[in-house]
Amino acid sequence: MDDTLRAALAAATELEKLGVRWFLGGSLASSIHGIPRATFDADIMADLRPQHVRPFLRALGEAWYADEVAMQDAIRDRSSFNLIHLETAMKVDVFVPKLRRFDGGEFARSQSLKLEGADIEARVCCAEDIVIAKLEWYRLGGGDSERQWGDILGVLRLNAGKLDLELLQNSAAELGVADLLGKALAAR
Repeated sequence: MDDTLRAALAAATELEKLGVRWFLGGSLASSIHGIPRATFDADIMADLRPQHVRPFLRALGEAWYADEVAMQDAIRDRSSFNLIHLETAMKVDVFVPKLRRFDGGEFARSQSLKLEGADIEARVCCAEDIVIAKLEWYRLGGGDSERQWGDILGVLRLNAGKLDLELLQNSAAELGVADLLGKALAAR
Protein backbone atom coordinates (compact mmCIF):
# COMPACT_ATOMS: atom_id res chain seq x y z
CA MET A 1 0.00 0.00 0.00
CA ASP A 2 1.46 3.38 -0.96
CA ASP A 3 1.78 6.34 1.40
CA THR A 4 -1.08 8.26 -0.23
CA LEU A 5 -3.58 5.47 0.34
CA ARG A 6 -2.17 4.73 3.80
CA ALA A 7 -2.65 8.38 4.84
CA ALA A 8 -6.16 8.51 3.40
CA LEU A 9 -7.21 5.34 5.18
CA ALA A 10 -5.69 6.51 8.47
CA ALA A 11 -7.79 9.69 8.32
CA ALA A 12 -10.86 7.74 7.17
CA THR A 13 -10.49 5.31 10.08
CA GLU A 14 -10.75 8.22 12.51
CA LEU A 15 -13.81 9.55 10.68
CA GLU A 16 -15.42 6.13 10.86
CA LYS A 17 -14.78 5.87 14.61
CA LEU A 18 -16.75 9.11 14.99
CA GLY A 19 -19.64 7.74 12.93
CA VAL A 20 -18.93 10.05 9.98
CA ARG A 21 -19.91 8.68 6.57
CA TRP A 22 -17.01 8.85 4.11
CA PHE A 23 -15.66 7.45 0.87
CA LEU A 24 -12.55 7.76 -1.28
CA GLY A 25 -12.89 9.92 -4.37
CA GLY A 26 -10.61 11.80 -6.75
CA SER A 27 -7.61 10.19 -8.40
CA LEU A 28 -7.55 7.30 -5.94
CA ALA A 29 -11.10 6.36 -6.97
CA SER A 30 -10.43 6.82 -10.68
CA SER A 31 -7.31 4.65 -10.31
CA ILE A 32 -9.35 1.95 -8.56
CA HIS A 33 -12.12 2.03 -11.19
CA GLY A 34 -9.92 2.85 -14.16
CA ILE A 35 -6.26 3.11 -15.07
CA PRO A 36 -3.94 3.43 -12.06
CA ARG A 37 -1.71 6.47 -11.95
CA ALA A 38 0.51 8.17 -9.41
CA THR A 39 -1.11 10.78 -7.22
CA PHE A 40 0.37 12.88 -4.46
CA ASP A 41 -2.77 13.55 -2.50
CA ALA A 42 -5.97 11.76 -1.62
CA ASP A 43 -9.56 12.96 -1.72
CA ILE A 44 -12.11 11.90 0.86
CA MET A 45 -15.75 12.93 0.83
CA ALA A 46 -16.89 13.13 4.45
CA ASP A 47 -20.27 14.09 5.86
CA LEU A 48 -18.68 16.12 8.66
CA ARG A 49 -20.82 18.16 11.04
CA PRO A 50 -19.72 20.90 13.46
CA GLN A 51 -19.90 18.51 16.42
CA HIS A 52 -17.30 16.25 14.76
CA VAL A 53 -14.54 18.86 14.43
CA ARG A 54 -12.97 18.80 17.89
CA PRO A 55 -13.22 15.01 18.36
CA PHE A 56 -11.71 14.55 14.89
CA LEU A 57 -8.83 16.91 15.72
CA ARG A 58 -8.19 15.03 18.97
CA ALA A 59 -8.23 11.70 17.11
CA LEU A 60 -5.75 12.97 14.51
CA GLY A 61 -3.44 14.09 17.29
CA GLU A 62 0.14 15.12 16.69
CA ALA A 63 0.51 12.88 13.63
CA TRP A 64 -1.33 15.35 11.42
CA TYR A 65 -1.41 19.01 10.52
CA ALA A 66 -5.06 20.06 10.72
CA ASP A 67 -6.67 23.49 11.02
CA GLU A 68 -9.83 23.74 13.11
CA VAL A 69 -10.97 26.99 11.49
CA ALA A 70 -10.49 25.55 8.00
CA MET A 71 -12.60 22.53 9.01
CA GLN A 72 -15.38 24.72 10.38
CA ASP A 73 -15.30 26.93 7.28
CA ALA A 74 -15.51 23.88 5.00
CA ILE A 75 -18.53 22.56 6.90
CA ARG A 76 -20.25 25.95 6.75
CA ASP A 77 -19.41 26.58 3.08
CA ARG A 78 -19.80 22.95 1.94
CA SER A 79 -16.26 23.04 0.55
CA SER A 80 -12.98 21.35 1.50
CA PHE A 81 -10.02 21.50 3.84
CA ASN A 82 -6.76 19.62 3.88
CA LEU A 83 -4.88 17.46 6.30
CA ILE A 84 -1.18 16.69 6.10
CA HIS A 85 0.20 13.47 7.51
CA LEU A 86 3.43 14.72 9.04
CA GLU A 87 5.43 11.48 8.87
CA THR A 88 4.87 11.01 5.13
CA ALA A 89 4.03 14.61 4.08
CA MET A 90 0.98 13.20 2.27
CA LYS A 91 -1.93 15.56 1.81
CA VAL A 92 -5.53 14.45 2.24
CA ASP A 93 -8.21 16.78 0.89
CA VAL A 94 -11.47 16.34 2.78
CA PHE A 95 -14.57 17.47 0.91
CA VAL A 96 -17.84 18.22 2.67
CA PRO A 97 -20.72 17.35 0.33
CA LYS A 98 -22.69 20.15 -1.26
CA LEU A 99 -26.44 20.14 -0.81
CA ARG A 100 -27.18 18.76 -4.26
CA ARG A 101 -29.05 15.57 -5.04
CA PHE A 102 -25.91 14.21 -6.75
CA ASP A 103 -23.70 14.67 -3.68
CA GLY A 104 -26.20 13.08 -1.31
CA GLY A 105 -26.60 10.12 -3.63
CA GLU A 106 -22.85 9.52 -3.77
CA PHE A 107 -22.87 8.16 -0.22
CA ALA A 108 -25.66 5.70 -1.01
CA ARG A 109 -23.91 4.58 -4.19
CA SER A 110 -20.41 4.27 -2.69
CA GLN A 111 -19.13 0.72 -2.43
CA SER A 112 -16.93 -1.21 -0.06
CA LEU A 113 -14.19 -2.58 -2.33
CA LYS A 114 -11.18 -4.77 -1.67
CA LEU A 115 -8.18 -2.72 -2.71
CA GLU A 116 -5.58 -4.46 -4.86
CA GLY A 117 -2.25 -4.91 -3.16
CA ALA A 118 -3.57 -3.63 0.16
CA ASP A 119 -5.58 -6.64 1.37
CA ILE A 120 -8.15 -4.32 2.93
CA GLU A 121 -11.55 -2.94 2.05
CA ALA A 122 -12.41 0.74 1.79
CA ARG A 123 -15.44 2.78 0.80
CA VAL A 124 -14.99 4.13 -2.73
CA CYS A 125 -17.37 6.20 -4.83
CA CYS A 126 -18.95 4.25 -7.66
CA ALA A 127 -17.49 4.40 -11.17
CA GLU A 128 -20.35 6.55 -12.49
CA ASP A 129 -19.88 9.13 -9.73
CA ILE A 130 -16.13 9.47 -10.25
CA VAL A 131 -16.75 10.06 -13.97
CA ILE A 132 -19.26 12.83 -13.18
CA ALA A 133 -17.09 14.38 -10.45
CA LYS A 134 -14.05 14.36 -12.75
CA LEU A 135 -16.11 15.93 -15.57
CA GLU A 136 -17.14 18.71 -13.19
CA TRP A 137 -13.50 19.27 -12.12
CA TYR A 138 -12.45 19.19 -15.76
CA ARG A 139 -14.93 21.94 -16.60
CA LEU A 140 -14.06 24.02 -13.52
CA GLY A 141 -10.37 23.75 -14.45
CA GLY A 142 -10.96 25.23 -17.89
CA GLY A 143 -11.41 21.98 -19.79
CA ASP A 144 -7.76 21.46 -20.62
CA SER A 145 -6.46 18.97 -18.04
CA GLU A 146 -5.17 15.94 -19.91
CA ARG A 147 -4.79 14.14 -16.59
CA GLN A 148 -8.47 14.60 -15.63
CA TRP A 149 -9.61 13.68 -19.15
CA GLY A 150 -7.41 10.59 -19.14
CA ASP A 151 -8.86 9.52 -15.78
CA ILE A 152 -12.40 9.92 -17.16
CA LEU A 153 -11.68 7.91 -20.30
CA GLY A 154 -9.89 5.22 -18.30
CA VAL A 155 -12.91 4.65 -16.05
CA LEU A 156 -15.30 4.65 -19.02
CA ARG A 157 -13.17 2.19 -21.00
CA LEU A 158 -12.50 -0.26 -18.19
CA ASN A 159 -16.16 -0.28 -17.14
CA ALA A 160 -17.75 -0.38 -20.61
CA GLY A 161 -20.96 -2.37 -20.52
CA LYS A 162 -21.18 -2.19 -16.72
CA LEU A 163 -22.00 1.49 -16.25
CA ASP A 164 -25.48 2.79 -15.48
CA LEU A 165 -25.86 5.14 -18.45
CA GLU A 166 -29.11 6.60 -17.13
CA LEU A 167 -27.40 7.55 -13.86
CA LEU A 168 -24.50 9.06 -15.81
CA GLN A 169 -26.81 11.09 -18.06
CA ASN A 170 -29.06 12.31 -15.23
CA SER A 171 -26.12 13.27 -13.02
CA ALA A 172 -24.33 14.99 -15.91
CA ALA A 173 -27.46 17.03 -16.66
CA GLU A 174 -27.81 18.01 -12.97
CA LEU A 175 -24.19 19.21 -12.79
CA GLY A 176 -24.18 20.88 -16.21
CA VAL A 177 -21.64 18.56 -17.82
CA ALA A 178 -23.89 16.60 -20.21
CA ASP A 179 -21.96 17.94 -23.21
CA LEU A 180 -18.67 16.71 -21.75
CA LEU A 181 -20.17 13.32 -20.93
CA GLY A 182 -21.29 12.97 -24.54
CA LYS A 183 -17.80 13.85 -25.74
CA ALA A 184 -16.20 11.37 -23.31
CA LEU A 185 -18.58 8.55 -24.24
CA ALA A 186 -17.83 9.14 -27.92
CA ALA A 187 -14.07 9.15 -27.28
CA ARG A 188 -13.90 5.99 -25.20
